[in-house]
Amino acid sequence: MASSDAPIQVGRVALTVKDIAAVGDFYQRIIGLQRLSGSGEELVLGVDRTPLLDLRQDKSARHRPNEAGLFHTAFLLPDRVALGSWLRFVAEQRIGLDGASDHLVSEAIYLHDPEGNGIEVYVDRPRKDWRWHGSEVEMDTKPADLQGLLDLGDDGWTTAATGTVLGHVHLQVGDVAQAEDFYINELGLDRTSHRFGASFFASGGYHHHLAGNIWNSRGAGKRSKGATGLSEIVLKADPDARAALGGTDFVDPWGTRIRVEPKV
Repeated sequence: MASSDAPIQVGRVALTVKDIAAVGDFYQRIIGLQRLSGSGEELVLGVDRTPLLDLRQDKSARHRPNEAGLFHTAFLLPDRVALGSWLRFVAEQRIGLDGASDHLVSEAIYLHDPEGNGIEVYVDRPRKDWRWHGSEVEMDTKPADLQGLLDLGDDGWTTAATGTVLGHVHLQVGDVAQAEDFYINELGLDRTSHRFGASFFASGGYHHHLAGNIWNSRGAGKRSKGATGLSEIVLKADPDARAALGGTDFVDPWGTRIRVEPKV
């Protein structure tokens, strides 16, 4: 089962940005998303004609990096060859990276867009290799095998591989216990891991679709209005999961909007 096979999955993320041209160019040129639609104030980007990212321009928005909100948006590639090919491209382009990790369930590369929004580009390890302890999956943060990925990848990367989806969204929250209460009891997700000031939540046995940490935002209150960053998360749910939720619009304790749409 992949991230997108679960009863509830991440559909797309909306970001408020000050400079839609610069941010939009980054996600197209560096992440490989394609322009699906847009006006001067909004740009929808995706893969395989599926929207994954909605950029909304607000030139007067303020940058508030330590508030609750987005930690990173995670783009899940279909295989290690795709990740290695993308890594070859960013190395050739001398794109600065924030880190690279082996999480046991996945291999991940981290960077940020021109306005500081966190990005993860990753590939899952085979499901059979995940180690579960009861209801929680074993995750860790170890050095990634960058040379192995580079050796596996191909030259000439130009666009995101077919099958790329939004695998998960990791959030900054003010309190982990509050996050657990909301994401488990309100959104019906399972806690699949917890460690070092963070908890991870998923549907259908995935390692995580959403996560919340307090690493930069311990004690944060409601998010400021008129700030850049995360505008909303759109989840996709199958009929049974939508019925169990009893609603389609949610707001987490820090003011992040989460909207639920039907799977198509």
